[in-house]
Amino acid sequence: MKSVVIHAEGKVRVEERPIPQLKTKDDVLVKIVSSGLCGSDIPRIFAQGAHYYPITLGHEFSGYVESYGSEVSDLQPGDAVACVPLLPCFTCPQCKHGFFSLCKQYQFVGSRSEGGNAEYVVVKRANLYRLPSTMPVEDGAFIEPITVGLHAFNLAQGCDGKNVVIVGAGTIGLLAMQCARELGAKSITAIDINPEKLELAKTLGATHALNSREMSADDIQSVLTEHQFDQLILETAGTPQTVVLSIEIAGPRAQVALVGTLHRDLMLASTVFGQILRKELTLLGSWMNYSSPWPGTEWETATRLLTEKRLQLDPLIAHRGDMESYAITIEALNGAPMQGKILLSLP
Repeated sequence: MKSVVIHAEGKVRVEERPIPQLKTKDDVLVKIVSSGLCGSDIPRIFAQGAHYYPITLGHEFSGYVESYGSEVSDLQPGDAVACVPLLPCFTCPQCKHGFFSLCKQYQFVGSRSEGGNAEYVVVKRANLYRLPSTMPVEDGAFIEPITVGLHAFNLAQGCDGKNVVIVGAGTIGLLAMQCARELGAKSITAIDINPEKLELAKTLGATHALNSREMSADDIQSVLTEHQFDQLILETAGTPQTVVLSIEIAGPRAQVALVGTLHRDLMLASTVFGQILRKELTLLGSWMNYSSPWPGTEWETATRLLTEKRLQLDPLIAHRGDMESYAITIEALNGAPMQGKILLSLP
């Protein structure tokens, strides 16, 4: 089979690999249809951030069941499935409380094991979410990134009736914004420094689209005066500046959900820290996208919204192509962030 293989020097190559074999009774062989590049994959490719090399990445994928081990009784060949990349231990105190995202003994598809950027992959049954027959199988590759924002909403006890602010209009942010729109948010504000992303946010239903390169925190607050109460802010950009901005623009008793992963140290000025106290903010750390019962309501909600065609995916896609074009597009990033989802598409 063909596989997109990452080598330690940042080289992305299409190589011939053996079709993986079932090894345990709960293994499932999946034929890949669609697989997306995640922002977290970029340091694995270009900054020697993978657990080993060479490696086939890919944890945002969907496809069809080909075969499975003797302990798998609830799947049939040809069933459409999406990857649930985390494999928690299910036995530690965190797992027993249903806090699967917090398991410290986990495995992860496409990071600690081979992933879906190939024609076939073998994963555990627990790593697959069966898709309804009425949902296009290609859309299943978006379920995992959709659930990232939904997990933050769950931690915040939902977004119904709240004034939702999304800081960072990348793929995760724009998916979360659309979910907020469909789940009853009173208003939705998108904040970014990229005018094109902000224009896209408007077309996807943002009440306001604000450029934080052109506006100060005070300017943004003045725009949001009508929406300063019952506020839920999702920080999805993952930079020190946007974390500080999220605190500075927050209204009284706002919830601030920190979703983006920082790769540089965050230093808070005493005046910024003081705003957390003086505005009585609630800070929520949101890690991954799972809840109980496994894999969680996030996955059910994402599937329902996609099946009902309430989310627009095509405007978020920067590239969709075969293995060769996928590899070329990834290598051309040279470590820079994606400007839209890069998808591997297989017949």
